[in-house]
Amino acid sequence: MTLDANGAAGPPTGGLKLRGVSKAFGQVEALTNVDLDVRPGEILAVVGDNGAGKSTLMKTICGVYRPDAGTIFVDGEERHFRSPADAKNAGVATVFQDLALVEVLDVATNMYIGQLPTKRGFVDRPKMERDTRQLLDSLKVTVRSVRTPIGMLSGGQRQIVAIARAMRTGARVVLLDEPTAALGVRETAHASSLIASLRERGAAVICISHDMGFVFEIADRVQVMRLGRTAGVRSIKNTDKAEVISLITGATADE
Repeated sequence: MTLDANGAAGPPTGGLKLRGVSKAFGQVEALTNVDLDVRPGEILAVVGDNGAGKSTLMKTICGVYRPDAGTIFVDGEERHFRSPADAKNAGVATVFQDLALVEVLDVATNMYIGQLPTKRGFVDRPKMERDTRQLLDSLKVTVRSVRTPIGMLSGGQRQIVAIARAMRTGARVVLLDEPTAALGVRETAHASSLIASLRERGAAVICISHDMGFVFEIADRVQVMRLGRTAGVRSIKNTDKAEVISLITGATADE
């Protein structure tokens, strides 16, 4: 990956690229002319204060919102997502902060929602349970039974199951909204390990986070949003928390 002095990536040949993306709600400009690059095998952290445009950016990438202007590219191909299903079909997986898990369904079923394996016209439950167990074991996820309802798991276990589901789909681009929010130290470390595994598998990963410790531990680059615009992009190796915070608050800003 080629970076300039400020950690900005050159034109990507794969992964996710946004150019000039804008989104307004009435008179409110939620996003204004936003560029973003994240390559395969890279983790980009997106940070900013409340109202900076992070959530709107994520929802625009994954098809919840349609941009008013600008272009989205996935693996070099221009995409126009009309729904989250379009984004998913293009290889973009999203783990929202509310996780989008169905509490009354068990772990195995949640892992395959929308992609239930079938055999002779019926759901192939043994395969679903077997494959889920193998995946969770390979990721060292401690869930006693894949038949356990999601509602019976801890918050940390649910978050890790949601990340594991994104890994199972083989998505080329993975969006994570506050993946360590409300997690304990041990659960945060496990979630960080899974996210690093996504990078090792060649996924382009975007993490929205307020946790600066997590950002500087796991990310390759950080993009700071402020008032719906990009305030700056930095390589983690070439910046520090003080500079990132100054970009967030507006004390420092790129032209």
